[in-house]
Amino acid sequence: MKTTFFKSILTICCVLGWLASSAQMIKTPSPKRSKGQTDVLRMACAPLPTVRVAFIGLGMRGPGAVERMTHIPGVEIVALCDMLEDRTKSANQILVKAGLPKAQEFFGDANAWRKVTALPNVDLVYVATDWKHHALIGVQAMKDGKHVAIEVPGAMTMEEIWDLINTSEKTRKHCMQLENCVYDFFELTTLNMAQQGLFGEILHAEGAYIHNLEPFWKDYWNNWRLDYNKAHRGDIYATHGMGPVCLALNIHRGDKMNYLVSMDTKAVGIPAFIKETTGEEIKDFKNGDHTMTMIRTEKGKTIQIQHDVANPRPYSRMYQLTGTKGFANKYPVEGYALDSKLISSDIKINHENLNAHSFVPAEIKKALMEKYKHPIVVGIEEKAKQVGGHGGMDFIMDYRLIHCLQNGLPLDMDVYDLAEWSCLAPLTETSLNNNSAPVEIPDFTRGGWDKLKGLEFSK
Repeated sequence: MKTTFFKSILTICCVLGWLASSAQMIKTPSPKRSKGQTDVLRMACAPLPTVRVAFIGLGMRGPGAVERMTHIPGVEIVALCDMLEDRTKSANQILVKAGLPKAQEFFGDANAWRKVTALPNVDLVYVATDWKHHALIGVQAMKDGKHVAIEVPGAMTMEEIWDLINTSEKTRKHCMQLENCVYDFFELTTLNMAQQGLFGEILHAEGAYIHNLEPFWKDYWNNWRLDYNKAHRGDIYATHGMGPVCLALNIHRGDKMNYLVSMDTKAVGIPAFIKETTGEEIKDFKNGDHTMTMIRTEKGKTIQIQHDVANPRPYSRMYQLTGTKGFANKYPVEGYALDSKLISSDIKINHENLNAHSFVPAEIKKALMEKYKHPIVVGIEEKAKQVGGHGGMDFIMDYRLIHCLQNGLPLDMDVYDLAEWSCLAPLTETSLNNNSAPVEIPDFTRGGWDKLKGLEFSK
């Protein structure tokens, strides 16, 4: 009798413990997919031998994108749009300088962009506006029959994220986030090494956006970026760190992120900057100086992401991969630590000091990077460096986008990447506002996360 009683008590305690632990996780609603709507995993669309592009947003990022596109064969720039007339006309001079026809100009009206997405002679809408317009324009562009490429972050709220996903799935139009950092040369080479198994099984990855923006706050039109930091806690600019590590971990290509936990410091740096430059004292500034987020995946991997735009730290994206057989690191020191048995004999220039307790010597690192140069870089590396854009990675991003559209191939990044890398903005805010509680990360593919067996770039 006592045994049965104690077993019952133990069972009740276990159930209550399970309920208590389950209650700690904040659930994130996921809308059901509409009947007849299907995913866009590895979606390919009809080839566009000539890609007709319209640019919306010609402030800090837009003009550089216009200039880069003039170097890609088979691109026709047909429309330029910005709130300010002088920016639109200045961007058109980029085309004139390149010996290309002027594009149609749109400016002045806050809704001028709607005329652009409705144009019949546009295949791709390239969005480089302030954050609050990214998803709004992207959704409308797809509804108007256009593919869309959106600067980072592609969306700032869960509602915007799901709107982009559902619209892409319904219209069968590409929606790519313009995450340039996945195309940096070290990141691409490291990705190829990871796919070739040089690091063994990757268990942990780190990324960040650590960039003191104090010299640049005044450059954001109408103060939009600083105002967003003032109104929101959390990692609101996570995609530069998230992109490379998520691709290396095959997120929604065999693994998925399950939940995150976020923690931040108090806000000091930016409020002090505002007071120093304007005299205004802000007591309710939301975003802490430094935000840290931990993520756990379905396959038991972990990700750490950091955000700091307030403090005088050296620029860092803190890209790291930790595997069972090796390690990759960028910022502040770029290097690899590998099991010597995994380094092929053709690049073992120096057999001394080849162990996983320190970085491989410089000559071996150089040989590794040459041997494992990512295939998509071969043939365009020199041109990318000449054209520029963060050392060439911006050009590779644009080149790959156009290459895939021209050849009817799946894009390197899809709308689910946009969702996964952008969702930290709203979900970290939820975690922070609930005493760093764990928050569920939805499966944005709605069941398709294990359909693809690893990341594959189209050739």
